[in-house]
Amino acid sequence: MNLNKSREYFDPSKFKDEIHIIGCGAIGSAVAELLARLGVENLHLHDFDKVEAHNIANQMFSEVHVGWPKVKAVHEICYAINPAIKITKHGKWEGQELKGYIFMAVDSIETRKEIAKKHQYNMGVKGMFDFRMRLTDAQHYATTPKDLELTKVFLGSMNFTKEEAKEATPMSACNIALSVAYAPRAIVAIGVANFINLVKNNNLKKFIQFDLENMILDAF
Repeated sequence: MNLNKSREYFDPSKFKDEIHIIGCGAIGSAVAELLARLGVENLHLHDFDKVEAHNIANQMFSEVHVGWPKVKAVHEICYAINPAIKITKHGKWEGQELKGYIFMAVDSIETRKEIAKKHQYNMGVKGMFDFRMRLTDAQHYATTPKDLELTKVFLGSMNFTKEEAKEATPMSACNIALSVAYAPRAIVAIGVANFINLVKNNNLKKFIQFDLENMILDAF
């Protein structure tokens, strides 16, 4: 893969850690695609779901992928970008201990809490990144287990129920969560940039949010 446009900024040959993407929908598929274009070669994909027709509107998939397992479809997309990429496909994350960097992109807030609690004292994890999105607004949270106070804040951001999350999510008449493609792409670009800044400079933003309808962006 020709990385002449980005290697001087981020050289993936110097990056040896595992990256776990848990959930391969709107957020997870876009995270994998951006990391593949950066030349990152050691990805673990975790998802048990299949691509449905309505996923195409805001996820990385195309019509040819309908009916495929999402991990298989994301693998194909990333391999087409970089044939040197190494991808390990998993089903649902079921409590196993991970290492490296974790991108949480599952719909279930309970699963996200479980992942964060499982790894909050795991020094083999160098960074955890979480994403929330609605229709045109989204939030990104991040921490490193090396910073216990920051990890407490990270866990505290998950202090709500799936019922409260669903109530706050704009839904269609057919009970499908509404989303436009640029919202997940934008929050993923921010999250991946936050990851790169952590790797390169040990600099991490703990919280970033935007509202694209009103063009508002905040970062802390």
